[in-house]
Amino acid sequence: MKGLKATSVAKKKLDIDSTKKRKADVDATKKGRAKKKDSGAPKRPLTAFLLFMSDFRKNYKENFPDNRSMAIVGKAGGEKWKAMSDSEKAPYVAKASQLKSEYGNAMQEFKKNKSSSSETTVSEESEQTSEVKDNSEQEASC
Repeated sequence: MKGLKATSVAKKKLDIDSTKKRKADVDATKKGRAKKKDSGAPKRPLTAFLLFMSDFRKNYKENFPDNRSMAIVGKAGGEKWKAMSDSEKAPYVAKASQLKSEYGNAMQEFKKNKSSSSETTVSEESEQTSEVKDNSEQEASC
């Protein structure tokens, strides 16, 4: 009977090890799926709240120059934003929608240029590699 218990314990340890390995593999594949940001892409626009906060911070610093805590400024801004009516938020919402449409146009232009530049990049790369091969063949023949 002791032999049976020992083998079952050994199997449990193997199961735990294999489970850890599978979890590590799953984590690695999830990390691989993340998209890499293109450095040339246009930046996303600010939301209405963030536009409001940029104005609010300026006013808050003028009124309370001794306050250095960003947390306090953020809480005060959030409370004020919640208390504001839709008519008071309207200028920020309008500016945010304008920035969003500009971002959409810029993103379309970027994607258009990216697709056309990727085609030329592929042809340029193939030309460069063929030149390198030609140079290496000439050097090898000498």
